[in-house]
Amino acid sequence: MWGQTGSNGQHAFFQLLHQGTRYVPIDFIASLKPEPGVEDHHFALLTNMLAQANAFMEGSQGDSKELSQHDPYSCPGNRPSSTLLLDELTPKNLGALIALYEHKVFVQGVIWNINSFDQWGVQLGKRIAGEISERIDTNAADFDASTQGLLELVRAHFPNGGSGEKESASGSADKKPAKKKR
Repeated sequence: MWGQTGSNGQHAFFQLLHQGTRYVPIDFIASLKPEPGVEDHHFALLTNMLAQANAFMEGSQGDSKELSQHDPYSCPGNRPSSTLLLDELTPKNLGALIALYEHKVFVQGVIWNINSFDQWGVQLGKRIAGEISERIDTNAADFDASTQGLLELVRAHFPNGGSGEKESASGSADKKPAKKKR
């Protein structure tokens, strides 16, 4: 899940979603109730969202599909999207949204015959992070050339392996002062 609020998203990645070679389903989510004092701005954002949803569906094909297919400024349309309108953003509605997406992930996993909540890739990354942390100074040659090069850069910025110690002028390690508890 990723995204951006309002028209910021349009300028950041919507062109990819409109004209890219892959279909990426998009969910538009908005609250109908504006915050006090920004009603005009909220209305503009809502109408912009509805316009983008329409553009994903209809595209800019116009009357002649044959001509617009060759137009580099054409948006083909027929891009999947959903629009979710909340009466207002409340803790209850936010919780419902989280539950909706959790259920969506579960159902997709059932359909695709995968366990969406058993994240082997995440576990693999955690295991390798532990190995890198333990061996950053000693046995880094076991890693591929790309990782070795990146480790050299990290070591240059963390000469003590991120232990929180720094070398003093006398060559001894000084501990950083402990942070105050809040």
